[in-house]
Amino acid sequence: MTYFFLCVGLLILGFFTYGVVVEKIFGIDENRPTPCQLQEDGVDYICLPTWKVFFIQLLDIAGLGPVFGPILGALYGPVALVWIVIGSIFAGGVHDYFSGMLSVRSGGESIPEVVGDFMGMTARQAMRVFSVVLLVLVGVVFILGPAKLLHNLSGWNLQLLIGLIFAYYFIATILPIDKVIGRLYPIFGALLLFMTFGIMGGLIYHGYDILPNMDIFTNTHPGHKPIWPLLFITLSCGAVSGFHSTQSPLMARCIRNEKWGRHVFYGAMLVEGLIALIWATVGLSFYKSPEALNAVITAGSPAAVVNEVSNTLLGTVGGLLAILGVVILPISSGDTAFRSTRLIIAETFKVDQKQVAKRLMIALPLFAIAFLITQVDFKIVWRYFGWSNQMLSMLVLWSGAIYLAQKAKFHWICTIPATFLTAVDTAFILQAKIGFNMPPMISNLISVVVAVVVLATFITFARPKDIDGADAAVVKE
Repeated sequence: MTYFFLCVGLLILGFFTYGVVVEKIFGIDENRPTPCQLQEDGVDYICLPTWKVFFIQLLDIAGLGPVFGPILGALYGPVALVWIVIGSIFAGGVHDYFSGMLSVRSGGESIPEVVGDFMGMTARQAMRVFSVVLLVLVGVVFILGPAKLLHNLSGWNLQLLIGLIFAYYFIATILPIDKVIGRLYPIFGALLLFMTFGIMGGLIYHGYDILPNMDIFTNTHPGHKPIWPLLFITLSCGAVSGFHSTQSPLMARCIRNEKWGRHVFYGAMLVEGLIALIWATVGLSFYKSPEALNAVITAGSPAAVVNEVSNTLLGTVGGLLAILGVVILPISSGDTAFRSTRLIIAETFKVDQKQVAKRLMIALPLFAIAFLITQVDFKIVWRYFGWSNQMLSMLVLWSGAIYLAQKAKFHWICTIPATFLTAVDTAFILQAKIGFNMPPMISNLISVVVAVVVLATFITFARPKDIDGADAAVVKE
């Protein structure tokens, strides 16, 4: 138990130490007007109270990932906890902060436009396609996941539940952000907190041996799957996740002052890390062995673990509330995933979104495509989501590194995690069956070479520029 609370303490300490360092290196300006003050439109650009912005951001980013990912990550052993803490503080928090604050500085632009400002038009176009594909996959994953949880809980027809979630997503996608999302998320947040602390409290109350195996150097995966690079792809949300960068601009359009950026963007990431930490600890403590955990996952996916753990630790009523809390996580990310997709498409084709008809013009075909993808096997969708998710986080961190280099600031806070994720993403796609299916030794070697080459290229060409000059990257400051 000491190790668990040490990890919690490090996450809290990270917010007050490394989070402050990141904020100072970025350089906030409390007197600079934010997008909601300059571009208020009553739909997407609306100034909201900071506490509400924080809760929306947290629920936007905390989908199934910080629950399902850590449960699957627990199969590898306590090394999963190490990755959650280090990843959240030094990679995920930095990624989320820069994706949010660069959007604030760029007038609330979506992440493809922000990345394109620093990496050029080719990167902008690639990111537009990449982000839309990722977000649609996220939306589909966050339809199927909660639908299955609700099906297991209620016994209702699965297709009916999928239809109901689709309907909610559609409404939340086209209505002004303060009408549905802004009103429901505080309630969702209360259930989320109950679920998070209730599950951990139940584990302690019932006398479970917390983290009985603390050999962090031993890979305990029953299938003998390698920690590198699979753990870092499987356990993305809760450590570092590219999906978050697609959500941060939503709140960049609603934040009142740059001084709250650390609380909203960096802070929400560390709270998600805490959620991931609890579920990884549950996976390592509730079951007597990785084989026992794997048996439940194999029989019914991580959703079955959530169901069994919640009902055992909290009883029927408490278990119901806990499961509803877990259901809310993906639903409160799925709705904003489709909303972000609508905005990215609108920005790409210059379609004004003040009128409902124009929002429907984008939303209707978008949801038709998403429905077709729901017919694909969930496991296949999840695998592609995992890799594309980390690819996006890598690109966003490289964009942050370029921004800092151009400003002659300490770019290594972005460069180091970006280089690491470059190696992870390369190794995974080279050796995965959904990729090139190469032998691990060869793919791992190539991944290191690729990461070193990319880093060397960055150091060679990323030089300080006069951002306000004509030769600088387009930064809307």
